[in-house]
Amino acid sequence: MKKLSGKCFVGIALSLMFALAILIFWNSRKVGRVLDSYKGVPVYDNGLIFFQSYGKNYSADGYCFGQKWQCVEFIKRFYFQAKNHKMPDVMGHAKSFFDEALTDGALNSRRGLVQFCNGSTNQPRPDDLIVFTDTKFGHVAIVTTVSDSSLEVIQQNIWSGSRQRFSLVASNGHYFVTSPRQPAGWLRQRRGDMPAQTVNPAEPRMKSNLGF
Repeated sequence: MKKLSGKCFVGIALSLMFALAILIFWNSRKVGRVLDSYKGVPVYDNGLIFFQSYGKNYSADGYCFGQKWQCVEFIKRFYFQAKNHKMPDVMGHAKSFFDEALTDGALNSRRGLVQFCNGSTNQPRPDDLIVFTDTKFGHVAIVTTVSDSSLEVIQQNIWSGSRQRFSLVASNGHYFVTSPRQPAGWLRQRRGDMPAQTVNPAEPRMKSNLGF
């Protein structure tokens, strides 16, 4: 009986190792694939292991986009490549992109963007950076379209997909993003806040080592 139990244990262990090897191989083929794009800026697949990073990604002139292929990396790369905007502070998890100490419509100096709270009199617009703070590290995405009753975002490193639609409710001149989850608010580039030089986006390169 003991020998049989030992054989079963070895068989289970080998099966698990084989399954893990297949998962790692399959995941490695997914990571870095282009899933979607908005205004010429691609969204990359981070694979099944959503917390895994594949090294930092930088622009040609050394501006740090963040960890490949996390949600923060995409929104910073989008604002750099599509909006010619460099954030004064490049550090922090997704939830740190919203400063709860600021009043509605104030400048978020860390990000160089104007910040609006959920419930602002300023309706979300395409290209706004929307920030969710309802999880440990939070989540960020870019607004792509806005209608009277909903908005769509594009995002990186989330299992629900690169595109997601949210309900938008207007009440007494205030705008609320309500479901399926509520953001803390959204950030927007100031008018005329554009550098003189045109940014030439460079496609990021994949690391060959997955870091397992």
